[in-house]
Amino acid sequence: MTGAPTSDTRERLIAAAADLIAAAPGEEFSLRAVCDAVGVKMPTLYHFFGSKQGLIDAVIEHGFDLYLNEKSSMESSGDPIQDIRAGWDAHVAFGLANPGFYTLMYGKVRPGHSPEAQSRPSEILRALTARAAEQGRLLVPPEQAAAHILVTNIGVTLRQIILVAPDPALSQTVREGAISAITGKGTRANDSLTTAIELAAAQPDVLGRAETQLLIEWLGRLSRVEKLQ
Repeated sequence: MTGAPTSDTRERLIAAAADLIAAAPGEEFSLRAVCDAVGVKMPTLYHFFGSKQGLIDAVIEHGFDLYLNEKSSMESSGDPIQDIRAGWDAHVAFGLANPGFYTLMYGKVRPGHSPEAQSRPSEILRALTARAAEQGRLLVPPEQAAAHILVTNIGVTLRQIILVAPDPALSQTVREGAISAITGKGTRANDSLTTAIELAAAQPDVLGRAETQLLIEWLGRLSRVEKLQ
C-alpha cells in the first residue's frame, strides 16, 4: 500500500483485529496478522494506535458501539424496572453472540484501568435506577443499585461464555434475585404496592401503556406515603 495512511485504513485495521478476535475468542492475536489482512506494514498500525493495547482499546470501543446500537433499537416499556430486565437480557444475549468482543469489554481486567467506553452503557443503567428511585421503588441508592445490577449481569454472562452453554434459567434467576435485592421486593412492608407496580409494568397492554404509566405513578406515590408513616 502506498501513500499516507488514511482514516479508512484505521477502520480496516480495527475490523481485521475484530475478525481475528471473533474467530478465536479469548485467544491472543498477532499484530502481524492484522497488518497482513489489511495489506499494510507494522509502522502504519503503530501510527494509528501506538501499541497493541491501543488497538485493543479501539476494538473494545467498536464492541461497545455494536452493543449500544443494539440497545438503542430496543423500545422502552416506559417502566424503569422492566427496562432493567430487558437490558439485562440484551446484555447476556450480546455476550453469548459476541464472546470475543465481550471478553475484551468486560473479561480482561487491568487493576486501576476501566475502558472509557464502559461508561456509556453504565450511564444508561444509572438513568434507569435514578428513575426507579424517583418512583420510590428502590431499597438502596440508585448508584448502588446500578452497580449491583451491572456486576451480577457481567458475572452471569461470563459464566455462560466460559462454559460455552447458554443457561436462560440461571440468568433469569440471578436477574430476579438482583432486582429483588435493589427493590426490597418481598421484604418491605408495602410489598403489596410493589407487587401491583411490577404486575402492571410487566403487562402494559392490559390497561394500555398510558394508563399503566399513570397507575404506576399513583402506586408509587402511595408507596412513598406508606414508607413515611
